[in-house]
Amino acid sequence: MNGTTDTTPVDVLVVGAGPTGLLLAGDLAAAGLGVTLIERRPRGTSTMTRAFGVHARTLELLDARGLADELVATGTVVDRMSAFRHLSLDLDRLPSRFPYLLVTPQYEVEHLLERRAREAGVEFRYETELVGLRQDEDGVTAEVRGVEDGGDRAGSHLRARYLVGADGLRSAVRHALDLPFPGTSVIRSIVLADVKLAEEPGGSLTVAGSDEAFAFIVPFGDGYYRVMGWNRKHQVPDSAPIDLDDVREITRQALGTDHGMHDARWLSRFHSDERQVPRYRTGRVFLAGDAAHCHSPAGGQGLNTGIQDAANLSWKLAAVLRGATGEPEALLDSYHGERHPVGAAVLRTSGAIVRLAMAHNPVQRTARSLVTRLLNGVRPARDKAMGRISGIGIAYPAGRGAHRLTGTRVPDLALREGRLYELLREGEFVLVTPDEGDSAPARRLIRGHWKDARRTTLLVRPDGYVAWASETPDATALEEALRRWTGERRAVAARQA
Repeated sequence: MNGTTDTTPVDVLVVGAGPTGLLLAGDLAAAGLGVTLIERRPRGTSTMTRAFGVHARTLELLDARGLADELVATGTVVDRMSAFRHLSLDLDRLPSRFPYLLVTPQYEVEHLLERRAREAGVEFRYETELVGLRQDEDGVTAEVRGVEDGGDRAGSHLRARYLVGADGLRSAVRHALDLPFPGTSVIRSIVLADVKLAEEPGGSLTVAGSDEAFAFIVPFGDGYYRVMGWNRKHQVPDSAPIDLDDVREITRQALGTDHGMHDARWLSRFHSDERQVPRYRTGRVFLAGDAAHCHSPAGGQGLNTGIQDAANLSWKLAAVLRGATGEPEALLDSYHGERHPVGAAVLRTSGAIVRLAMAHNPVQRTARSLVTRLLNGVRPARDKAMGRISGIGIAYPAGRGAHRLTGTRVPDLALREGRLYELLREGEFVLVTPDEGDSAPARRLIRGHWKDARRTTLLVRPDGYVAWASETPDATALEEALRRWTGERRAVAARQA
């Protein structure tokens, strides 16, 4: 590598200023770490975006950062999903403070996360691209250059202890690591439109398909609706022209009506791949969001999975960089161990939804009918499906002999000190116990206490999952759990009531 080098290393260099990179950078800076974020685009987000839905689990994570209520005010709440004309899924059954899908443009999410990151001290470098990197035992050296420089000038160098690639489907970080991105193109020539409708379809998200087409419609709440559709007999390159008549025709084929759509403010065409990188960690470099996985838009899980990747990784990097863990390498490895299976499951779920929507032969239509009847008639199956799509049902491996709650998501518990997710805003572990005990709190531990008579002791990770639990007082096991997860010893008294 040639060119100038910034000799002052930062703790973490984040590549990509989408929701994944912004949340990660903001978390790390809020933990007191030095963070630089580079982004190829100019500052100022586009008002046109494919992503539009924020699921319950993502809203919980934003709540743990004090942002959820503000984001909810920007969008429309959808508490019911209708699919294939006969299936109805009621989101208000979700066991969450946010039992719905929030329909709001991606740029609203980015606006809040960028503001938080700036307030926390993240250094932003827009119109800057990564063109190479190398690692050593102490850190990562990234070669970057201004986008306007093209290939005519040598890049400059930034030094960081760790680097995270959150730079999307065409990730420069993944390319620099020479990692494969295996998979296939699942569907071509999907059309998108934001339009007004003369006939409102109602407040739910509607998905339906015919032998030759499928479409869905969801309200933004500002008078416009997002329409997405696909026509089996009209698959053209992404660059092919598109007009509103194309969208009308697809919608009529799939839904039986175009609802009198008019006044399109955005029209686009794209294709969708199913791909996943084999490993999310390579030494001191990590991949997150679309840089690590991509899938069909069915279920609206792309933005959400990326944000959940970032929430999983950020506290682990912060713990290692602050020396707040007894097993740093194992903790960093657990990012891949926990999130790679989730990414694979999202590929399967979104792929299954889009294939059901594309069903056109008798066997496929029969399969769709059976799935519809199962979900309509069997509540546990329906709840499991909604838990998976919303993120509420995601759990991480617990390990042999662990308590049954270990690795599961913790709901927003009502504690004596307030809501759990308000306590999580400190970015630290929360220890929930029956009684206050008589010991001083650990440096990186927040104490919470049940409001009721429950006796379970929970050690809750900063991302809202159970790290350790016990039904009986066990000071020795708790101290070992604290040493492993937080690096702390003697954080609690030997007596646990």
